[in-house]
Amino acid sequence: MDDQTLLVRRLVAGGGGLLILILLVVGVNGCLNGRTERALKDYTRNVASVMNTSQTDVAEPFFSLLNTGADNPTDLQAQVRQLALAAQQGAKQAGGLSVPDQMQRAQGALMLVLNLRATALTKIADEIPNAQAKARSQATAVEQALKRIAGQMRAFDASDVVYSQRVRPYITDALKAKGVSGQALPAGQFLPTISWLSVNTIAGVLNAQRAAGGTGANAAPAPGLHGHGILSVAVGTQVLNPSPAVNRIAATGTVTFNVKVANQGDNDESDVVVKVTVKAGAKKPIVGTKTIQQTKAKSEVTAAVTLPGAAPVGDSAIITVQVLGVPGEKNLDNNIMKFTALFGS
Repeated sequence: MDDQTLLVRRLVAGGGGLLILILLVVGVNGCLNGRTERALKDYTRNVASVMNTSQTDVAEPFFSLLNTGADNPTDLQAQVRQLALAAQQGAKQAGGLSVPDQMQRAQGALMLVLNLRATALTKIADEIPNAQAKARSQATAVEQALKRIAGQMRAFDASDVVYSQRVRPYITDALKAKGVSGQALPAGQFLPTISWLSVNTIAGVLNAQRAAGGTGANAAPAPGLHGHGILSVAVGTQVLNPSPAVNRIAATGTVTFNVKVANQGDNDESDVVVKVTVKAGAKKPIVGTKTIQQTKAKSEVTAAVTLPGAAPVGDSAIITVQVLGVPGEKNLDNNIMKFTALFGS
């Protein structure tokens, strides 16, 4: 074989090898690109599934529960806690996703979204019994619980913002950079409307007893007159005469004051507190209270108030009897009566 023929054969062989190498590189790149595309699509579908579950299995049942206005705080709390567990499970599922490098930013934002929701549901469940307490003496605590629940609603709103302004754009940008199209993501909104950020909205669905005297969404007392007056005070069958008259009261055991109270307003009132204070000289006052669960408008009721300690036998004492004001009551002049007494055995 001459030198020229040998050279030609070598060039042909080299070109063939180069062609094979190029084909191998193109094939490997194609496989890698295909694998990356599948990973991006799989991740996007998984995120869509997680967000759909968050909306249909957690958000919608939660707000439906609140809208029904459950009267039993224990039952409502248990149901919300179940939804909180479902939200926590959704966050755990998302944390176990296979995440392509291009989706790391989206994954971090997604976990923030789901954890905000799970944490808020847990805290709301904790506050429900406080928010639905019916005793007027607990009205201030009720108001604080309502504010905390409304505050957690802001966490739902924040999760919606993070999802719409971070998770979805990060995923969309990563797909676009790799030329992947046709992947849909749900709206993923948890909070139905911003009206749920209002304390009055929360109070309305929970039928809460408000600190100002109203119930539900209306924090103010009902229209019309509110208030009580003391008609008389008796110990046993002995009706006491107001000061400066001196009342001699037998005190062989515990002393109970029968306080007749009239609801002089246009509204029924709840948790009406009647208070009796006995003060003798420099001795520590003895205070007894009785809470009347409800008084009817334009009607009378008697509260039996028993002193928690022995009466000060042998000493002159001042007895102050008071029915505490109710929300909306403006005139307190007839809410108090004072008596001078000598307790004897």
